[in-house]
Parts: sequence; structure tokens; C-alpha cells
Amino acid sequence: MPIQPRMTFAAMSVPAKALATCIIVTLGLGMVGALGQIIVHDIIPTFYADDSPMAAEMTTQHREQETVPSGESASGGNRGDLFADLSAGKLEPQASPFNEGEQFVWTLKWTHIHLFGMSMIFIFLGGLTLFLDIGSRIRTWLIVLPFVGALVDILAMWLKAFVSPVFFWLHVPGGGVFAVIFAYVSLRALWEMWGVRSIVDV
Repeated sequence: MPIQPRMTFAAMSVPAKALATCIIVTLGLGMVGALGQIIVHDIIPTFYADDSPMAAEMTTQHREQETVPSGESASGGNRGDLFADLSAGKLEPQASPFNEGEQFVWTLKWTHIHLFGMSMIFIFLGGLTLFLDIGSRIRTWLIVLPFVGALVDILAMWLKAFVSPVFFWLHVPGGGVFAVIFAYVSLRALWEMWGVRSIVDV
């Protein structure tokens, strides 16, 4: 029995290409928003807090809008998470059990939201990756690695909260992996859909 050719972006109909393009653009806007949050919440307060009143104001507003563990809010001032000392500000041991502590509840809340959100992005991205006109092994890595990066990103949040703030830097390889792969898959898919002569024109 002859092997059926695999569906690729170039062979898709125009409506299918339009749907894939809308998915890519929507996810891309979400990723840009996440990058903006990193810049406003981490990079600007870390490197420009002393020289930028606007950065200090943004950091203060951010702290007022969400519940942050006392150790984090008291330690970083306007310096953001990059150099924050999450262990500072704890004047006495917590009487409550570990799983009921303020830091644990806060970290659990934000990591599970982050994990669900990122997983949904990469489920959609993985579905799009299946249609790329590249080898099976490369497509497999492009599907798996963003999930690994997201898990490393989640792990960094727990390690910096309960082990050492230096583990914040795990966000760099974790976030870098899924950011680079997202950009590659998106641009490659758009090029295959609209930059290559289509096999199917209707």
C-alpha cells in the first residue's frame, strides 16, 4: 500500500493557512506581552531603579496590586527579582507548617498558573510544528524542548524561593529555549505558508 504524503503548510488550503496564521499571531502577541512584563517587573527595576523614578513607581504599583510574600517585598525594594534576596525580612521562624506558609502558597499559585498557560501555548505550537516541512527528528525536538524549558522556568521559581535567589538565572536558559523555538517555528511556518509557492491554491 503506497505511503500517503504528509500534510505540510505549503499544501494547505488558504482557509487552513489563515487559521494557522491567526493562531501564530495571537500566540506571538501573548509572548510579546510576557516579554514586556519581564522588562517592567525584572529588568528595569533591577538595573535602573536608582536612576529612574518611573521604574520605582512601576515597581511600587506592581507590589500594591498583588500579594507578595513578606520576604520578597522587603528584600528587593525597587530592585526587582534579578538580585532580590527572598530570605531577607524573615525576623522569626514561621509557626505554620511548610505547606501553609505564605511563600509556599504564593509560589504554588503562580507556578501552577504559569505551567497551565505555557503548556497550552506549546500544545498549539506543537500542533503547528507537525506541519513543518522538515525531518521527523527535528520536529520531535521542536515539540519537546519548549515543555522542558517551561519546566526549568517553573523549577527556577521554587529554587529561588526556598534555596537561593541565584537560581533566578535558571529563567534565562528555561525561557530562552521556548522563546527561540517559538520564534523559529512561527517564522518558518509563516514562510512555508506564504513565502513558498503553494501546491494548493484554493
